[in-house]
Amino acid sequence: MNPHLSKKNSSGDRYDLAIVGAGVVGLAHAWRAAERGLRVLVLDRRPYGSGASIRNFGMIWPVGQTKAGLWSTAMKSRELWLDLAKKAGVPIHECGSLHMAFRDDEWAVLEEFQVKQGAEYGTELISAEAVHQKTPAANPEGLIGALWSPTEMRVNPRVAIAAVPSLLIDQYDVSVEFSTTVIRVGDGEVEAADGRRWQADHTIICSGADFANLFPQTHQDAGLFNCKLQMLRTAPQPGGMQIGPHLAGGLTLRHYEAFRICDSLKPLCERVSRETPELDRYGIHVMASQTDEGEVVLGDSHQYGDEIEPFDQAEIENLMLRELHRIIRLPDWTVQQRWHGYYAKSSKKPIVFEQPRPDVTIVNGLSGAGMTLSMGVGEEVIARLVSDQTIGKKEGEEIHVG
Repeated sequence: MNPHLSKKNSSGDRYDLAIVGAGVVGLAHAWRAAERGLRVLVLDRRPYGSGASIRNFGMIWPVGQTKAGLWSTAMKSRELWLDLAKKAGVPIHECGSLHMAFRDDEWAVLEEFQVKQGAEYGTELISAEAVHQKTPAANPEGLIGALWSPTEMRVNPRVAIAAVPSLLIDQYDVSVEFSTTVIRVGDGEVEAADGRRWQADHTIICSGADFANLFPQTHQDAGLFNCKLQMLRTAPQPGGMQIGPHLAGGLTLRHYEAFRICDSLKPLCERVSRETPELDRYGIHVMASQTDEGEVVLGDSHQYGDEIEPFDQAEIENLMLRELHRIIRLPDWTVQQRWHGYYAKSSKKPIVFEQPRPDVTIVNGLSGAGMTLSMGVGEEVIARLVSDQTIGKKEGEEIHVG
């Protein structure tokens, strides 16, 4: 499959919808619009989708979202991912997840979570013995048990983000313009740096970390800033060893909003800050996923705004590996790839929806949950725009997701 594949139409062609950004957020909106029979144009400045959408674990992770917030959107996204993967020929696995506890305070949070909302999430507390039945990778030393969640899935993001444009072109007649930098949007027109122009009744901007390029003031007013993360990928595990579910430890409980309902989370966070302040300094919590080729994806760290430097730090990598060794065991820890990624996050809202013009909608700031939420967000946004009959959202109305 050629990730550089484009279907190019002539400058001046008219579309129902133009989408700026061919990451997972933009592709989700394009697919949901194309499913409704709309004529869609997708543009991206890169030769293929290569931003945060391919630099992640490939986790579809509903358990991290709150019931009062975006959990329903995440579950809708899960359903749509299954449909999209089948249509695009992309392997997807309903692998579930394990939050493993090695300290009493970690187990206390899992117990409280299960009592308060386990029935709603479909989760289950399981013993250390049951953990080993689900994964051979759990470190047996000090393992108390885990929270098992069946809803999580995995997809190889590099494969998926390359495959979806081909699906859109071949099966939905979507026009895709890679290596095309958009410099102006508005008045029913999209203009590229090379002088080409397209007519579009509405444009959705899904620019991710590149949010400063179009409507920079709108993005700034929405409280957007970037987060940098560092990640690793091992060599394929020998003998076809499979870790099974997504794996996380107690540090991850600090990261996802779903666990903030637990009063016992505060003592855990205080203990981590007291014992290992370096983890808070770099926003480290550790997780593991696996590709179809047997490589294990490991991470990650979080540095925000002015903290971000262009240089990756060996200290961060060493800290991640130190904490990963505490919770999992792998036959081969050889690191064959290292990378960093950037995603946009808002200080004001869980997802940014803005309309700087009547014919322009901005969707951004999904934070580190892009793979989890994008399909559901795309469905809800497109459904709302279509319900306006003219595809564009009427001035003064808001888009509500979740």
